[in-house]
Amino acid sequence: MRAIGEVVGQLGLDLEALEPYGRDKVKVPLEAIPQGGASGKLVVVTAITPTPAGEGKTTTSIGLTDGLATIGKRAVLAIRQPSLGPLFGMKGGGSGGGRAIVEPEADINLHFTGDFHAIQSAHNFLAAMADNAARSGAIEGFAPQGITWRRVTDAEDRALRRIVTGVGGRADGPLRDTGFDISAASEIMAIVALASDYADLRVRLSEIVVGWTGDDRPVRAAELHCVGALMVLLKDALKPNLVQTAEGQPAIVHTGPFGNIAHGCSSIIADRLALATGELAVTEAGFGADLGFEKFMDIKIRQGGPEPSAAVVVATIRGLRWHGGAGRDALDDPDAKAVEEGAANLRNAIGVVRDYGLPAVVAINRYPNDTPEEIEIARRAALEAGALAAVEAKGFSEGGAGMTELAEAVVSAVEQPSQVRLLYEDDAGVFGKIETLAREIYRADGVSWGPLTRTTARRFERNGWDFPICVAKTHLSLSAFQDRRGVPVGHTFPIVELRVAAGARQIIALAGPIITLPGLPAQPNALGFDLGPDGEVRGLV
Repeated sequence: MRAIGEVVGQLGLDLEALEPYGRDKVKVPLEAIPQGGASGKLVVVTAITPTPAGEGKTTTSIGLTDGLATIGKRAVLAIRQPSLGPLFGMKGGGSGGGRAIVEPEADINLHFTGDFHAIQSAHNFLAAMADNAARSGAIEGFAPQGITWRRVTDAEDRALRRIVTGVGGRADGPLRDTGFDISAASEIMAIVALASDYADLRVRLSEIVVGWTGDDRPVRAAELHCVGALMVLLKDALKPNLVQTAEGQPAIVHTGPFGNIAHGCSSIIADRLALATGELAVTEAGFGADLGFEKFMDIKIRQGGPEPSAAVVVATIRGLRWHGGAGRDALDDPDAKAVEEGAANLRNAIGVVRDYGLPAVVAINRYPNDTPEEIEIARRAALEAGALAAVEAKGFSEGGAGMTELAEAVVSAVEQPSQVRLLYEDDAGVFGKIETLAREIYRADGVSWGPLTRTTARRFERNGWDFPICVAKTHLSLSAFQDRRGVPVGHTFPIVELRVAAGARQIIALAGPIITLPGLPAQPNALGFDLGPDGEVRGLV
């Protein structure tokens, strides 16, 4: 790795004004971020609907940053921090792959600068304060049964999804049913990702709804008189983290909401830092165009995030085979017919990007068993769907040198005229927004409303919460059911629960059989981890 001071200098920042964490990473205080408006252009990386094999958005984002530098552009990367849950579970690390990674890789995937621990601590401390207020009667009409604020953990632990707390009696109470979510789905994680500064962070934390009184009044964190304590816990977590790619290019790694159960984007502050210090900023939206990208536009941009100038849609031939009907064990086998069928999903992803007013470039993330015929099918489908270009991406095997063609296409794309359009108006109402998403993004014929969801939606509207919708659903299908591949149509979009995240300013709509705390597989990645005698972390995948 380059000395971190060299990376800082490349951005035009003063190392003395930053906060080093060891020798290879620094935090950037908000006052050290250059002011006066961003000069760069933002590129958002999204993808086709994910498959069990993965599409490589993070690897492509890192490789694109290196490729832009290779052709002489000042590029800065802004991505999310990986979660410990998938790292030790089944998915593995989230720092890229091959020659397109961010460093120090082990630190970034593990404790990094402690941001996740701070967010988890703040979240669970607020839960303790809500329990204490309900037990002591500090807020009139607020009983334990009215608490809606769940705790979080960064471990994949299915035993905590539904629990009973306070079973030891009144001294240990209150007794109530509750559960845990994964910390990436924490509202405080979303708030840190969306806050513009400390003043905004304070307001958002104050607005968190922790439960309801018996007469249907929301109880906010401000009423628990602990927002100051939360601010102290989150003091450093709001500062973005600066590291580098394996080729020495600046990489800002900050916050980590999941794209299927949260809004799935790195922080607004990270994007602003990247744009203020680079000619081109590359960021990633979690999962496919129907999830992370839609939320990037309708949540992040709506709440003050910088507007992108272009989007990269990542596709793999393996993924197109999957969406065309190939079996899990046959994804490495050439199958031109399956690719032809599966290309419908690629066309759909490009269509979603263009519906938001952005020019699209397709990156075909290259695997060794891809055939020229299959690549040509994907390229032709992309161009027919309106992509400006469709090129092979070889960042995994070749680093920046294998990404120059994509980099050139992206440079051309950001110079194209774009007119950002959001999907719905703020005042469209909960029903209208969800029905629009179901029809326009998920290709459903209609929406089915589960028990109490209509009542909950009306309650939210009565409180004036004209927030964007954050759909929590499977990432493996455009529909709410993971076994429906390609571009399923003729289905009904099921809303089973609605939650309010008033501090993050979004309504969370749980669709279909979605869980907000994953469980470990029978053979988790954690079994392969160890610390070598030289202090090296082993088993990171």
